[in-house]
Amino acid sequence: MDNTSTSNQTTPNLTGFQADKTEELNDITPVLDQQCTESREEEETDQITHQVPRFNDSCARDPAEALFSLCPAAHELPLRPPPAIEANYVQYYVVDFLKPEHDQYIYRHANGLCVIGLASTHVALGKKPEVKAVDFNVGKSSRSNIKVTGKRKKNAHFLEANSALCKVIANDTFYIIRCCVRGSLLEVNERLIKEPELLNKSASSEGYIAIMMPRAEDWLKSKNSFLSQEEYKRQRGSN
Repeated sequence: MDNTSTSNQTTPNLTGFQADKTEELNDITPVLDQQCTESREEEETDQITHQVPRFNDSCARDPAEALFSLCPAAHELPLRPPPAIEANYVQYYVVDFLKPEHDQYIYRHANGLCVIGLASTHVALGKKPEVKAVDFNVGKSSRSNIKVTGKRKKNAHFLEANSALCKVIANDTFYIIRCCVRGSLLEVNERLIKEPELLNKSASSEGYIAIMMPRAEDWLKSKNSFLSQEEYKRQRGSN
């Protein structure tokens, strides 16, 4: 009986204590929120003051001028937006791949996909490119017959860096174009079968040869042997 009585007396006291603390927190919470808001506003003001030093002075003179001070001056803008290749890919090159003047590019996207094609200094293009045909029938079956499906890239062919992708016929000679990277062949540019002239006028874009997906470890091994765009230009004197 005594224990029960003690328990009944303690419970109301605890409940009352919790209610008092809850009320105190409710009173303090708006104050804390206000302090946090003020602190954030102070941090943002400091960032603006340090990152855009012209802003405060411009505000004092002319609010409209302050808005323009946050925008780049017209003469600071590029003459034209960067091409999609420069904006979305890191450009690598391999020169004299297995044979002299067999120069190819590897454009690597952030997701790991690699676009393979002929560099402008490839011997097949020359000073006056005259590509007449592109033949993907270089293995037991034509590379153009590959039909990859699903997220797991089912049916993709795993090829070595020196595996052939196609034959390019130009100037009465055929040239073997190779993968350059070890990985899965996802697709080839079938437009080149009917429109081989794409290599003559836009080999770095519409005239790409194939798209591959190397494994991360294979890419890291191959990457060190490639040239950056700047290194390629210095070595080949290309614009």
